[in-house]
Amino acid sequence: MTTFEERATVHAFRDDALGEHDAVGLAAAIRSGEVGAAEVARDAAERVREVQKRLHAVQVHIDAPAPAAGSGGGAFAGVPTFLKDNTDYLGLPTGHGSAAFTPRTARRHAPFARQLLSSGVTVLGKTRLPEFGFSPTTEYETAEPVRNPWNTGYSAGGSSGGSAALVAAGAVPIAHANDGGGSIRIPAACCGLVGLKPTRGRVVTNAQSRQLPLDIVSDGIVSRSVRDTAAFLAAAETHWRNPKLPPLGLVEGPSDRRLRIGFLLDSPNGVPADAATRAAVTETVATLERLGHTVEPVELALDPRFTEDFLTYWGLLSFLIGVTGRSFGADFDRRRMDGLSRGLREEYLKSWRRTPGVLRRLKRTKEAYAAAFRGLDLVLTPVLAHTTPEIGHLGPTVPYTTLIERILAYVAFTPVNNVVGTPSISVPAASATEDGLPIGVMFSGRPGSERTLLDVAFALEADRPFRRIQDV
Repeated sequence: MTTFEERATVHAFRDDALGEHDAVGLAAAIRSGEVGAAEVARDAAERVREVQKRLHAVQVHIDAPAPAAGSGGGAFAGVPTFLKDNTDYLGLPTGHGSAAFTPRTARRHAPFARQLLSSGVTVLGKTRLPEFGFSPTTEYETAEPVRNPWNTGYSAGGSSGGSAALVAAGAVPIAHANDGGGSIRIPAACCGLVGLKPTRGRVVTNAQSRQLPLDIVSDGIVSRSVRDTAAFLAAAETHWRNPKLPPLGLVEGPSDRRLRIGFLLDSPNGVPADAATRAAVTETVATLERLGHTVEPVELALDPRFTEDFLTYWGLLSFLIGVTGRSFGADFDRRRMDGLSRGLREEYLKSWRRTPGVLRRLKRTKEAYAAAFRGLDLVLTPVLAHTTPEIGHLGPTVPYTTLIERILAYVAFTPVNNVVGTPSISVPAASATEDGLPIGVMFSGRPGSERTLLDVAFALEADRPFRRIQDV
């Protein structure tokens, strides 16, 4: 791996067809004829090439991207974007961030890819992720890591780190992300973005998620503005809507509704948040109260075995990949999986007999979650227990025992939403770290409550616009 000691801020904002537009603004400029879709795609490709040299966020770049067929009227018609490289896109290989096999070219679009394309976006390629999305940082054993555009010495988060790095750097306004334990919200927090994990079933479910004994994965996007995330969800709903969930529609700004919001500073599994993270949450509490909301402490009484159970389930997923790996590529060799994947699998094999009890307890987590929400509309927490780590702190070359301790001390808040299937959104806090890195705060809701999450996110953004990397 190339040594990279320089710490720098990297962005591609300039006076071109993309300007400083978010996706909603860029789509409006294309519709009005102010700029052309081909011009936008060309300038976005140039931005991507520029930041790729420093951030290493792209896995596959399409040389001649084509607008989505028949989607000229879509909400994001002509807006350039990227898919995460764990989702099939016709004609492109899907590598899942792994060196354990040679990726095969996809023969069709994945269901979520079709849903995203229905909004009219122009896909420029695919973004990098850590192996099979297991890690909260996008790093590798023998390849360059994805770097944080706010400070290239730090992680961009994971597993949607490549997508977050491109969006934060201004290469594209939105990008695909998915979340099986925090993988939308973690990189959003690290890179100063909005990242909403939808309710289980809010968007179409990919085939691999349907095969899981407990479906913990949701697809979505990362964005620089709340309205982009709201517009994505509204556009996705016009393609397919789950009749079991309340319709969402287009949320266009904060409502006048005053909410009862609970908050907690330390994670339910006993991991304390660091000082900067606690300060970000308490500052957000003060802002919410000033805006007229009622905010009070809350407890989330999870089963004491929750962390151990989630780790066992995580190991089960790595084990299943090792067993079924030839479905990814004929040359799949589980011995070439990285240190985190191997460690998860090996630890699972020591305790696999616990699996039925683990699944029963995880499925019962919804009871504790519902109890915490009695009388409340939302719950505010940190996204992560401590601020964004430097490159290498969570890398897969760290010995497994040390690495998993570090991960559990970092990813202490997000997994509960994946287990219960509830929506959760990360938004940038007002404060930053001493090094100028963003800090995220997280709001979680009941199933189907995306509108309420967007309401409060819009209110915070309107009260205090999110920091912009181009102003640093």
